[in-house]
Amino acid sequence: MRRAVIVGAGVAGLATALRLGRDGWDTVVVERAPARRTGGYVVNLLGPGYDAAERLGLLPALAAHALGPFTTVLVHADGRAKLTVPAALAEAALGERTVSVFRGDLESTLYEAVRDHTDLRFGTTVTAAGEGPDVLLSDGTTLTADLLVGADGVHSATRPAVFGDGHRVDLPYVVAAFPVAHASPERSATTFIGPGRTAALIDLGPGRSCAFFAYRCETPLEALCRGPVEALGAAFGDLGGGIPDALRHLGRDPGGAYFDTVSQVVLPRWSSGRTVLLGDAAWCVTVFAGHGAGLALAGADRLGTALREHGTDVTAALAQWETGLRPAVVRRQAQARRGMLQYAPPTRFHVWLGDLMVRAVTLPGVRGLVRRAAART
Repeated sequence: MRRAVIVGAGVAGLATALRLGRDGWDTVVVERAPARRTGGYVVNLLGPGYDAAERLGLLPALAAHALGPFTTVLVHADGRAKLTVPAALAEAALGERTVSVFRGDLESTLYEAVRDHTDLRFGTTVTAAGEGPDVLLSDGTTLTADLLVGADGVHSATRPAVFGDGHRVDLPYVVAAFPVAHASPERSATTFIGPGRTAALIDLGPGRSCAFFAYRCETPLEALCRGPVEALGAAFGDLGGGIPDALRHLGRDPGGAYFDTVSQVVLPRWSSGRTVLLGDAAWCVTVFAGHGAGLALAGADRLGTALREHGTDVTAALAQWETGLRPAVVRRQAQARRGMLQYAPPTRFHVWLGDLMVRAVTLPGVRGLVRRAAART
């Protein structure tokens, strides 16, 4: 039986364990953190991401966590409504083959699918992996592996160990997401977009509500050192509506926040010998493009297909896999660089243009174009 050691128990790592396990691989997933991460922002699975979730058999379980359509309200800085996109219009723009869930619920679904079929080791990571087949783990175990998969995210330790430093491109932005208390009787996403920043409150009921913040920051590492409470308070403390309540909620539980810089990963190749990077470790497209979770699912699914087709020729399988997937990743990374104008528009004029585009979505002829563009790879 062939064995794969997978570094990282996020979407990419768990999806890889699920896909390879179904083809008879013995899978070992190691995760540096002591437990799985929960929470996170909303992810939309559509196009290849939805197709991969379907092939992996995840859709029935995801249906229980599906957020469904909700109204989006763009607001002024004081919380007054600017324009509204009804839930039905958003649903029509995305199409039928889509599912929206919180990232934590997607990871939980994957975890439940693999927990009885893979060796999951939390609080553990790879300490050495040379040219030979042996992989040394931090718990003192030595494993013989036919494949080493680095699925340990944008801050991957596997990537520099194999490919060296310099492949992560840090951008001058900071993002945060954290759960908030349910407050509104209506299912809605209230979003403020101003020069250099976005603040959104997604309120879909108890246990299904969260806040999302993104802003331009010339010293993002300094912001991380300050922590989410101080940094977000300074960047968004002047806003009205539900933002003050969200920031107070954060102050009571700052440890529950996802708070990080924004980076892309640009590599000339994603594999070397029997080691391959997958998901954000290989190609992080950033939240500005979306589709990160969908690309992770599609990447894991296609990797399994390539390995099955090439049998024991791992090198040929990895080459075929990358050739097929890289064009979609390149497009999404370019989309992210354009998406910065959406999440952190540089001027009020750009904010106005963004509002104009949102209004256009309400036009019947435009909704079909949006749906096709969102699903295209």
